[in-house]
Amino acid sequence: MARAVPETHGEILAAAARRFAVTGYKGTSLQDIARAVGCSKATVLYHFANKEALLSELMAPAIAVLEALDARLAGTTGAEAQEIAGEGFVDLAVRFRRQIALLRGEFPDLLQQPAFAHVQQISERLIAAFAGNSDRPSARIAALVVLAGIAETCAEFIDIPDEELRPALLAVVRRALEPVT
Repeated sequence: MARAVPETHGEILAAAARRFAVTGYKGTSLQDIARAVGCSKATVLYHFANKEALLSELMAPAIAVLEALDARLAGTTGAEAQEIAGEGFVDLAVRFRRQIALLRGEFPDLLQQPAFAHVQQISERLIAAFAGNSDRPSARIAALVVLAGIAETCAEFIDIPDEELRPALLAVVRRALEPVT
Protein backbone atom coordinates (compact mmCIF):
# COMPACT_ATOMS: atom_id res chain seq x y z
CA MET A 1 0.00 0.00 0.00
CA ALA A 2 1.42 3.37 -1.05
CA ARG A 3 1.96 6.00 1.59
CA ALA A 4 -0.15 9.15 1.35
CA VAL A 5 1.44 12.41 0.27
CA PRO A 6 2.55 14.34 3.36
CA GLU A 7 -0.15 16.69 4.49
CA THR A 8 2.10 18.96 6.44
CA HIS A 9 5.14 21.00 5.93
CA GLY A 10 6.30 19.64 9.29
CA GLU A 11 6.54 16.06 8.04
CA ILE A 12 9.06 17.10 5.42
CA LEU A 13 10.98 19.22 7.93
CA ALA A 14 11.19 16.32 10.36
CA ALA A 15 12.40 13.96 7.63
CA ALA A 16 15.01 16.50 6.53
CA ALA A 17 16.26 16.88 10.09
CA ARG A 18 16.59 13.10 10.44
CA ARG A 19 18.42 12.77 7.11
CA PHE A 20 20.76 15.71 7.88
CA ALA A 21 21.58 14.05 11.21
CA VAL A 22 22.46 10.76 9.51
CA THR A 23 24.23 11.83 6.30
CA GLY A 24 24.90 15.53 6.86
CA TYR A 25 23.48 18.48 5.01
CA LYS A 26 25.80 18.10 2.02
CA GLY A 27 25.28 14.34 1.91
CA THR A 28 21.49 14.62 1.79
CA SER A 29 19.57 15.23 -1.41
CA LEU A 30 15.99 16.35 -1.84
CA GLN A 31 15.31 12.90 -3.29
CA ASP A 32 16.62 11.34 -0.06
CA ILE A 33 14.20 13.49 1.93
CA ALA A 34 11.31 12.66 -0.38
CA ARG A 35 12.06 8.95 -0.07
CA ALA A 36 12.15 9.24 3.74
CA VAL A 37 8.73 10.91 3.73
CA GLY A 38 7.27 8.61 1.10
CA CYS A 39 6.53 11.28 -1.48
CA SER A 40 8.02 12.64 -4.68
CA LYS A 41 10.78 15.19 -4.95
CA ALA A 42 8.19 17.45 -6.62
CA THR A 43 6.11 17.33 -3.45
CA VAL A 44 9.11 18.42 -1.40
CA LEU A 45 9.71 21.24 -3.88
CA TYR A 46 6.06 22.25 -3.61
CA HIS A 47 6.64 22.92 0.10
CA PHE A 48 10.23 24.22 -0.11
CA ALA A 49 11.98 26.08 -2.93
CA ASN A 50 15.19 24.08 -2.42
CA LYS A 51 17.31 22.28 0.16
CA GLU A 52 18.64 25.61 1.47
CA ALA A 53 15.07 26.73 2.23
CA LEU A 54 14.53 23.54 4.23
CA LEU A 55 17.68 24.16 6.24
CA SER A 56 16.78 27.81 6.75
CA GLU A 57 13.40 26.88 8.17
CA LEU A 58 14.90 24.19 10.41
CA MET A 59 17.42 26.66 11.78
CA ALA A 60 15.16 29.75 11.93
CA PRO A 61 14.18 29.42 15.62
CA ALA A 62 17.82 29.03 16.73
CA ILE A 63 18.94 31.90 14.52
CA ALA A 64 16.19 34.14 15.92
CA VAL A 65 17.46 33.46 19.46
CA LEU A 66 21.05 34.11 18.29
CA GLU A 67 19.95 37.42 16.76
CA ALA A 68 18.20 38.39 20.01
CA LEU A 69 21.38 37.57 21.95
CA ASP A 70 23.38 39.70 19.52
CA ALA A 71 20.98 42.60 20.13
CA ARG A 72 21.35 42.18 23.92
CA LEU A 73 25.12 42.32 23.56
CA ALA A 74 25.10 45.58 21.60
CA GLY A 75 26.78 48.29 23.63
CA THR A 76 28.04 45.97 26.38
CA THR A 77 31.70 45.60 27.23
CA GLY A 78 33.98 43.83 29.63
CA ALA A 79 32.59 41.54 32.30
CA GLU A 80 28.99 42.44 31.43
CA ALA A 81 29.53 41.32 27.81
CA GLN A 82 31.16 38.09 29.00
CA GLU A 83 28.29 37.30 31.38
CA ILE A 84 25.54 37.99 28.82
CA ALA A 85 27.41 36.08 26.10
CA GLY A 86 28.11 33.11 28.39
CA GLU A 87 24.61 32.71 29.76
CA GLY A 88 22.92 33.57 26.46
CA PHE A 89 24.94 31.22 24.31
CA VAL A 90 24.79 28.37 26.80
CA ASP A 91 21.00 28.74 26.96
CA LEU A 92 20.77 28.81 23.15
CA ALA A 93 23.06 25.80 22.70
CA VAL A 94 21.26 23.72 25.33
CA ARG A 95 17.84 24.59 23.91
CA PHE A 96 18.80 23.92 20.27
CA ARG A 97 21.31 21.13 20.73
CA ARG A 98 19.50 18.81 18.33
CA GLN A 99 19.81 21.41 15.55
CA ILE A 100 23.48 21.90 16.42
CA ALA A 101 24.05 18.14 16.35
CA LEU A 102 22.54 17.69 12.92
CA LEU A 103 24.87 20.25 11.41
CA ARG A 104 27.96 19.11 13.27
CA GLY A 105 31.10 19.63 11.25
CA GLU A 106 29.34 21.54 8.48
CA PHE A 107 29.13 25.04 9.99
CA PRO A 108 32.00 26.56 7.97
CA ASP A 109 30.42 25.50 4.67
CA LEU A 110 26.95 26.54 5.74
CA LEU A 111 28.12 30.00 6.74
CA GLN A 112 29.11 30.55 3.11
CA GLN A 113 25.48 30.33 2.02
CA PRO A 114 23.75 33.70 1.59
CA ALA A 115 20.94 32.80 4.01
CA PHE A 116 23.49 32.31 6.81
CA ALA A 117 26.06 35.00 6.00
CA HIS A 118 24.90 37.21 8.87
CA VAL A 119 25.42 34.34 11.34
CA GLN A 120 29.18 34.57 10.72
CA GLN A 121 29.12 38.26 11.67
CA ILE A 122 27.09 37.52 14.81
CA SER A 123 29.57 34.76 15.72
CA GLU A 124 32.45 37.21 15.44
CA ARG A 125 30.65 39.67 17.75
CA LEU A 126 29.88 36.83 20.16
CA ILE A 127 33.56 35.86 20.28
CA ALA A 128 34.43 39.50 21.00
CA ALA A 129 31.88 39.52 23.84
CA PHE A 130 33.27 36.27 25.29
CA ALA A 131 36.69 37.96 25.20
CA GLY A 132 35.27 40.95 27.07
CA ASN A 133 35.99 43.02 23.94
CA SER A 134 39.70 42.56 24.58
CA ASP A 135 42.18 42.62 21.70
CA ARG A 136 44.56 40.28 23.53
CA PRO A 137 45.11 37.15 21.44
CA SER A 138 44.87 34.94 24.54
CA ALA A 139 41.42 36.35 25.38
CA ARG A 140 40.15 35.86 21.82
CA ILE A 141 41.58 32.32 21.67
CA ALA A 142 39.86 31.40 24.94
CA ALA A 143 36.64 32.95 23.62
CA LEU A 144 36.70 30.89 20.42
CA VAL A 145 37.50 27.69 22.31
CA VAL A 146 34.59 28.36 24.68
CA LEU A 147 32.14 29.12 21.86
CA ALA A 148 33.10 26.05 19.84
CA GLY A 149 33.31 23.89 22.96
CA ILE A 150 29.80 24.80 24.07
CA ALA A 151 28.37 23.91 20.65
CA GLU A 152 30.33 20.66 20.41
CA THR A 153 29.44 19.62 23.95
CA CYS A 154 25.74 20.25 23.41
CA ALA A 155 25.82 18.26 20.17
CA GLU A 156 27.64 15.39 21.88
CA PHE A 157 25.57 15.18 25.06
CA ILE A 158 22.05 15.25 23.67
CA ASP A 159 20.67 13.06 26.47
CA ILE A 160 22.02 14.92 29.51
CA PRO A 161 19.15 16.80 31.16
CA ASP A 162 19.17 20.58 30.66
CA GLU A 163 19.28 21.18 34.42
CA GLU A 164 22.59 19.24 34.56
CA LEU A 165 24.15 20.44 31.32
CA ARG A 166 23.52 24.18 31.71
CA PRO A 167 25.29 24.69 35.07
CA ALA A 168 28.20 22.48 34.01
CA LEU A 169 28.70 24.54 30.86
CA LEU A 170 28.42 27.84 32.72
CA ALA A 171 31.04 26.68 35.22
CA VAL A 172 33.43 25.83 32.38
CA VAL A 173 32.76 29.17 30.69
CA ARG A 174 33.58 31.09 33.87
CA ARG A 175 36.78 29.11 34.43
CA ALA A 176 37.98 29.29 30.82
CA LEU A 177 37.51 32.97 30.05
CA GLU A 178 40.12 35.53 31.01
CA PRO A 179 38.72 37.90 33.62
CA VAL A 180 38.25 41.41 32.35
CA THR A 181 39.87 44.13 34.41
